[in-house]
Amino acid sequence: MKYAITGSTGKFGRKAVEDLLKLVDASDVIALARNEEKAHELLPAGIEVRPGSYEDVDALTASLDGVDRLLFISSQPGAATPRLVQHTNVINAAKAAGVKYIAYTSFPSADTSTAPLAADHQGTEKLIKASGLDYSFLRNNWYVENDLGALAAGAAGKPFVYSAGSGRAGWTLERFYAEAAAKVLTLESPKSVYEFGGKMITYADLAQAVKDATGKVFDVESIDDAAYSKVLQGSGMDSDTADFIASMQTFIRDGNLDVPSTDLPDVLGTALPSIADQVKEALAE
Repeated sequence: MKYAITGSTGKFGRKAVEDLLKLVDASDVIALARNEEKAHELLPAGIEVRPGSYEDVDALTASLDGVDRLLFISSQPGAATPRLVQHTNVINAAKAAGVKYIAYTSFPSADTSTAPLAADHQGTEKLIKASGLDYSFLRNNWYVENDLGALAAGAAGKPFVYSAGSGRAGWTLERFYAEAAAKVLTLESPKSVYEFGGKMITYADLAQAVKDATGKVFDVESIDDAAYSKVLQGSGMDSDTADFIASMQTFIRDGNLDVPSTDLPDVLGTALPSIADQVKEALAE
């Protein structure tokens, strides 16, 4: 059985490769990377590195030759080539190369979510279903690291500011999502959909976790989206980026990440650490 992982030089990809090597022989692992030289520098010896640009269907098809199972890590939005175009290329290449199964990193409740960030994932899931390939959608909830700015502010005794109100999310460290992805890739009979995430909590709960993790005393401020954007701009962020980050608070407030599930600890085979412990780890990185 040959396993391949796209985006192998990113943080998620590197961790997934590391965890996959705990489950299968290095000779059965293929890392796909846009920058092969970087991949050889960052990834463990013994695995094969092949070209992995999402823009080149022919190269991807050649790189996926002989691959049975593919961990398809979604690309980042905002690139010159639209993300859904990139994803279409990966799916077409996988089908042409004879890949049997794709595990794709998606978005919580991607098939029904109204969050702007879910649109490309929704489109990708539809394309994978239409491809006829076996699949698992790994619908990852929010990463603890996504809110590192707020965590660091609280850890420094500065105000912890948010605008998501009482909206809940399943904050979990990125490494747990990557580990689960590697495990799903090797399961004999994986589910078609996994809703991965931690316990559903609010930003107020997350702020308390920072206090518990650091012992710091700081103000916790719930404000509106416009004010939140201005706070971000005051820290040096340009207005467009600040508005985009504020929009994430909006979809959390609207319940788009409130998807309770035990899929993540079930796949990992162990309970997740407390959110305070995870915050402490994120702050130590």
